[in-house]
Amino acid sequence: MTAWLVETEWLQEHLSAPDIVVLDASWHLPTENRNPKAEFLEAHIPGAMFFDIDEISDTDSDLPHMLPSPEKFASRMRRMGVGDGSRVVVYDTRGLMSAARVWWMFRVMGHEDVAVLNGGLPKWTAENRPTEDGGARPRQEKHFTARLQTMMVRDKHDVSKASENGNALIVDARSAGRFQGTSPEPREGLRSGHIPNSINLPFDRLLADDKTLKTSEELSAVFESAGITPGKPVITTCGSGVTAAILSLGLAIAGNAKTGLYDGSWTEWGGDHSLPVGQAD
Repeated sequence: MTAWLVETEWLQEHLSAPDIVVLDASWHLPTENRNPKAEFLEAHIPGAMFFDIDEISDTDSDLPHMLPSPEKFASRMRRMGVGDGSRVVVYDTRGLMSAARVWWMFRVMGHEDVAVLNGGLPKWTAENRPTEDGGARPRQEKHFTARLQTMMVRDKHDVSKASENGNALIVDARSAGRFQGTSPEPREGLRSGHIPNSINLPFDRLLADDKTLKTSEELSAVFESAGITPGKPVITTCGSGVTAAILSLGLAIAGNAKTGLYDGSWTEWGGDHSLPVGQAD
């Protein structure tokens, strides 16, 4: 288990370890018409549990899957049998998409012993590693202590200040078309464009052809080419705070610890007509 990433071979060797907890954090855009819970029941890594990003959230918010309170997060983890001594491994069915969001959530809640399965379920199955179907096996409840790391979360006021004074670099993980306002947003009612003075770094530029994360050296080169220098505070953003976490994961692996994630992301910013919007030059 390396910092933030686990390889498939390592996980298979350690699946039976009592402190290992495997979570399927699959999630899909509303336009994709896919059901991650149903897909979990069809096939998942043995012993894995489904982490529902939309339910383990602030369900009172008008925005999708916003970060839940520490109390709710701790309650859900306790029921799932995820405790203070657990080594958490998160994966998804896309290779690397939503798993990074749950990696970030655990770290925001003060649980640092968490990693993403590199390549996710696609790599796991391509290597003919075992899967099982049906519901998750019940686990004994464990105490989970949540300690909110506020500097890892940014709101629209933080982002607005950064946009105006440049105290942090705002990096958008959406596609170039959505960033430039030339492609439609997947959610209705949102303006097109981007946060003024932000830069675009589509999250797929951090991935290799097999949907694994690029090496630390390759990631550093990608960030440098985008104008992100080591030590510069960064705020990551995307459509709804999911793929922004891929940038946060890549930055952490490349050595940039000064990273916060804008939880509301473009769903909040693009839907608030009091906030300015930048578009294609």
